[in-house]
Amino acid sequence: MNHPMSSPADSPADRRFVQIADALREPNAWTNNEWLCRPDLVAAEKLLLVRANMDPLHCHPFHYHPHREEIIYVLYGRAEQWVGHEYRILSAGEMAHIPAGTVHATYNPHAEPLVFLAMLSPAKLPDDLAIVPDPFDVSTQEPWASLRDHLTPCVTRS
Repeated sequence: MNHPMSSPADSPADRRFVQIADALREPNAWTNNEWLCRPDLVAAEKLLLVRANMDPLHCHPFHYHPHREEIIYVLYGRAEQWVGHEYRILSAGEMAHIPAGTVHATYNPHAEPLVFLAMLSPAKLPDDLAIVPDPFDVSTQEPWASLRDHLTPCVTRS
């Protein structure tokens, strides 16, 4: 059975598949991202999905998403994953759930790269909520600024 492939000319409303060549690549201060699901790729209103590639000794320091919940699912490597004041070392196949508005952070204090999926919902926010910065960085505020003082330091890419 033949399956027609979507073409780049398809509108996001018509797309049901995103193959690796179609992923939107976006480097930022924390990771090299490969967006696989967001409204400008497919007709997603409730889901965002990004494969994040984090270098050794790098991090996405403490922040929160005011109106989105998130799941971090580790594919490769180990994440020092914080949710509030608690953390766990997550390995491949393990995950953390972060409720909307909850401060969290992902650190890679290890020698190997970290690859994880970040799933956030909702993808689309009403206009009045979409104007709020997301993610909102709190890494320079206490208690977040000194919470990891006893652990291996990590840096951002910028």
